[in-house]
Amino acid sequence: MRRWLDETVVAHGRLPLLCFLLGFIVGFLLIRLSVRLIRKRVRWWPGNLRAGDVHIHHMVFGVVLVLLSGIGLVTLYNDGVGTVSALASVFGLGAALVLDEFALIYYLRDVYWEEQGRTSVDAVFVALAVTGLLLLGFHPLWLLDVGDIRHDRSPTGRTFLSLFALVNLLLAAIVIVKGKIWTGLFGMFFLPLLFVGALRLSRPGAPWARWRYAARPRLMQRAIRRERRYRRPVIRAKIFVQDLIAGKPDAVAHMRVAAEEELARTVVPAPAPPHPIGQSLPRIPGHSRRTGAD
Repeated sequence: MRRWLDETVVAHGRLPLLCFLLGFIVGFLLIRLSVRLIRKRVRWWPGNLRAGDVHIHHMVFGVVLVLLSGIGLVTLYNDGVGTVSALASVFGLGAALVLDEFALIYYLRDVYWEEQGRTSVDAVFVALAVTGLLLLGFHPLWLLDVGDIRHDRSPTGRTFLSLFALVNLLLAAIVIVKGKIWTGLFGMFFLPLLFVGALRLSRPGAPWARWRYAARPRLMQRAIRRERRYRRPVIRAKIFVQDLIAGKPDAVAHMRVAAEEELARTVVPAPAPPHPIGQSLPRIPGHSRRTGAD
C-alpha cells in the first residue's frame, strides 16, 4: 500500500484527488449513518436540524463546504500539496453532502426515503466510479499515451489529438443519448466500450429510441425485450446494494418485486416526437403564413 501510494499517487500529483475521494467516502458514510439513526429515532442521537418550522437539509452544509473549500483551492493552489490536499478533503466532504440529496435537487421535493431517493445513491456511485478511475491514472485520452502522441506538440500531433478527443466525445454523447449512462462514462476511459455502446440497440425509453424507433415498432419491441432480459439482474443487484448502504425506502416491496416494478415503470417505449423531421406544423385557423403587415 505504501509503495502504491508513493509511486502511483504522490509521484503523479494525485494526493489531492485521493484526499477528495476519502473525504467524499467518509462524508457519505457518516451522513447515511446519521440519517438512519434519526429515522430509527435513536434517543441518544440528535435529530434533524430545524430553524423554527424549516428543516435544514444537510445539502445546505454541503453547499457551504464546497463553496468555502473551492474558494480556498482557487486562492491557495500554490501553497503546497498539503494545503491543497486538506482543502480537497473538505471539498469531498461537502460534495458528498450535496450528492446525498441529489434527488431533492432533481425532483425539487423531499423524496429522501421514497423510491425516487435512490437517484441520490446513483449519483454518489457515479462520482465514486469516475474519481476512482482518475485516481488509478485513467483519463479519456489515455490510449494516446501508448505512443506518447498526447504530448506531441507538432501540428500533426495536435490535429490528431483534437480529432481523437472529438470522436471520443461524440461517441460518448451517442451512447448517453441511447440511455447507457454507465457505458458512456466508463467508455470515455476505455474507448472500445463506446464503439460497442454506439452500435448496440438503444434503451427503449431513451431519446435515441424516441427519435429513431418511434416509426419502427418491431425494433422498439426488440429493444424492450432485450432491456427486460438483461436489466432484471442488474436492477436487483443495484437495489440490494443501495438498500444495504443507504437504507431501504419507505413503503417499498421486496427486492424482486421492486425490481419488477422498476422494470414495468422504466422499460417502456419512448413517446414519438411531437413533430417528426420533415413534417410541417399544423396550420392554425386564421393565422396567415405571410410576414409583415397585411
